[in-house]
Amino acid sequence: MCRLRFTGVLHTWGFALYLASTDSYRDNILPSGLPAGAPEEALDCAGDLYLNTLAPAIRVPTGLVVLVGPPASGKTSFVRALIARRQIDAEAVVSSDEIRAELFGTSPAEAVSDAADARIFEERDHRIAARLAAGQTAVAESTNVTPQARARLIAIARHFNAPVTMLRFNPDVTDLLQQYTERGRTDLTAADVRAYASIMTRDAGADQLRSEGATTVHDVPGRRQATTPAEAAAHFSFA
Repeated sequence: MCRLRFTGVLHTWGFALYLASTDSYRDNILPSGLPAGAPEEALDCAGDLYLNTLAPAIRVPTGLVVLVGPPASGKTSFVRALIARRQIDAEAVVSSDEIRAELFGTSPAEAVSDAADARIFEERDHRIAARLAAGQTAVAESTNVTPQARARLIAIARHFNAPVTMLRFNPDVTDLLQQYTERGRTDLTAADVRAYASIMTRDAGADQLRSEGATTVHDVPGRRQATTPAEAAAHFSFA
């Protein structure tokens, strides 16, 4: 993908990007140098530039961003990469799991009930509405694999005339179960994950999401495409 070299000047690194069209490498340089002096950081920067040369970043307008995908499909890792890359603020992310922990962190038994879900999603809706009312982007981080879950979010966006961008996370079941195992989650079983994946396949295709009111729909690359969360984040830019 890229080759890194030391130029002989402190904190200045050069690199060459691979061009498949000519089967050769093109020399480049990092104008900002290398802040911490670690070659790994320079490689990260070079990798970002390589990805940007492959395709222009998908522009996500200010509005509601709905993440759609089963548990363990990579949504949280993707969001963390966006925050780490300073593409979005941490405050933009409205996570139902985080709200659940805020409200019921010391009482896990109370967190699993219809009453608890009602409180959690009421608070989520309030936070999303507050950001949209202020003209800011809100990222709804929950599974959102059912039409009912998405309809509630779309209704909020319509109230504020905000565009709705839906980002799909749809790994194959083998990759999904492997990621579930790696995360060591105890709140779900493998059967639960398979059930979510089945619903995703049935009820969350791109055409279905558009018919429900999504302004745009994009698939987020993942393990099946040999793409890391940071590389996936580089495919997008946020207004």
